[in-house]
Amino acid sequence: MRDHSLPHRQKPLQVVGVASGCGARDTGCEAGADVLRAMRLTARLRSRGFRARWAPVIRPAAAYRGDVLECVRRTCLRLSRRVERIVRHGDFPIVVGGDHTCAIGTWKGVARAHADRGMLGLLWIDAHMDAHTPQTSESGMLHGMPVASLLGYGYPELTSIADGARLDPGCVCLYGVRSFERGEAQFLERLGVRVFFMEEIAQRGVAQTLREAVALVCCAGGGYGVTLDLDAIDPSDAPGVGSPAEGGMRAADLLCALAEHGGDPRLAGIEIVEYNPYRDRHAATAGVVGDALDALLLGQSALAAPAAA
Repeated sequence: MRDHSLPHRQKPLQVVGVASGCGARDTGCEAGADVLRAMRLTARLRSRGFRARWAPVIRPAAAYRGDVLECVRRTCLRLSRRVERIVRHGDFPIVVGGDHTCAIGTWKGVARAHADRGMLGLLWIDAHMDAHTPQTSESGMLHGMPVASLLGYGYPELTSIADGARLDPGCVCLYGVRSFERGEAQFLERLGVRVFFMEEIAQRGVAQTLREAVALVCCAGGGYGVTLDLDAIDPSDAPGVGSPAEGGMRAADLLCALAEHGGDPRLAGIEIVEYNPYRDRHAATAGVVGDALDALLLGQSALAAPAAA
């Protein structure tokens, strides 16, 4: 079998922890990066043959915790600069959150670093759309707005990060959605963003629909990123998340489907967010983080064949 992971094995990996939950209602995910570091996530990657190390963990400044928007802005600004430096240095970025607002910093940073190659595509795997603007959000929670911010809509404090780098809605795909509100759904439909709802995924299968999703985000000339909110997976397999939603994909199904694309040379970065260790059981969700990196970096050879249903 051809080793599709070879390009990434030759490129050093830098893992960036984002210890921030200030954009979410449940702030427990701010402990996620530190717990994963304590569980020797990079040692696991090195045992797979990668050169991997932790970059310094990004933490919100205590002085701004009372101002959520400013706290998120400063965190994402630092993250965008960090990720951009990693990419320009020739390393491969892996971001571990933290709540999903960190995606604003991650993908604006990658997009800016890849600007000379073209726009960046993004596969957004999540139970939620996270596509609210301040005008459509009922809760006002910022972790429900990063998709809109990445497309150039919402608070100027967030859209202007990384010189206003934005993504092409035609090369952005949401996958696994099962919890959303009308305003954000209408917003994405108006922009032409493809959304794979769980109903369609259940009917057509994870493997086939994920192939279509990856093909769509590959339309971008600057490569594509994958951001995985762990609540896309059913709580029976990933209980340690801030906003669990029943009826998600089984972990084995999603990981095997991701492994089909493992080591894709067009992959520009990986982000895994919303790990809440306070809600985890027997480190099950932490295990999913490591397994997801195996799938995306190593491919099919890293996983056993799925058992028959």
